[in-house]
Amino acid sequence: MEHGGDLTRAMEQYGGKRADWLDLSTGINPHSYPLPGSIAKTTWTDLPAKAGQERLTTAARRAYAIPDHLGVVAAPGTQLLISLLPSVLPGGPVALTSPSYTSHRAVWVREKCDLVELSSIYAVPESARIVVLVNPNNPDGQLIDVKSLLEISRSLTDRGGFLVVDEAFADVVPGSSILPHIGGENVVVLRSFGKFFGLAGLRLGFLAGPKTVTDTMSSILESWSLSGPALEIGATALKDIDWQKKMSGQLADEMADLTLCLSQHSLSVFGGTPLYALAGLRNASQLHQALARRHIWTRIFDYAPTWIRFGLPGSADNLERLSGALAEIQAES
Repeated sequence: MEHGGDLTRAMEQYGGKRADWLDLSTGINPHSYPLPGSIAKTTWTDLPAKAGQERLTTAARRAYAIPDHLGVVAAPGTQLLISLLPSVLPGGPVALTSPSYTSHRAVWVREKCDLVELSSIYAVPESARIVVLVNPNNPDGQLIDVKSLLEISRSLTDRGGFLVVDEAFADVVPGSSILPHIGGENVVVLRSFGKFFGLAGLRLGFLAGPKTVTDTMSSILESWSLSGPALEIGATALKDIDWQKKMSGQLADEMADLTLCLSQHSLSVFGGTPLYALAGLRNASQLHQALARRHIWTRIFDYAPTWIRFGLPGSADNLERLSGALAEIQAES
């Protein structure tokens, strides 16, 4: 399983230092939330307090519009929560949408579950007890409407099952979240903090769902699963609605610029979100390698040889660098 964001292999194969590279291999906001100017020394030296955990989950509940009847638990990243899902959900056949974020499939394969991969979420087999999807989907950005998700979740609930919705990129797609609309349905929702706020290294994510599920997850995570700085920075950022609104607009503008740049160099953008663009061409691997020789790292997919994904460059200079590299590669071909 391969993820973006680690330039180790890129530097080993193509040389250069970290500062030489333009990393477009992730869907992480290149404009990170500004860290608080002064974090008290005790935040680093003391064990994380329960009050800090409560402030964080309260901020998450408000930011994500989580209904009061649902529980919410914070963890050091949604990746950990994904790996623990089989421990908190009932057994039985699992259906996943495909292609999508590969970690979900890997977790259930590891558990040796009866697994079905769905080309369409509207074709869930009656035998499925757990259905897992990413919405908006990664990497193509496909969005399933909330009404359809609720109908699927009700069908699953009727047979004692659960719908799992990974909303890692929902922050940048207004109105896409199922969270405000959940009533008595068995729905579990994952929210990533690091992608939108650009603080992936902080390792922070949330799971919301029926309190029986969140209570079980909390007991597995036990005490002090999150660091003091993660509690403080996370709560501060989630409460900063003005920054979130301004950033959402900025990301949309920058994605429009990136999409235009790619189209000007004969790359057809057919999917994505305001944090990444998915383009298609006959030999994506060849372009990926040519860009890597110029120390620009992109994301390709072994299951789709015509796909290549670009994260936001983060500045006009970086966008110009990408455009220049694409022009050179076109001239060489």
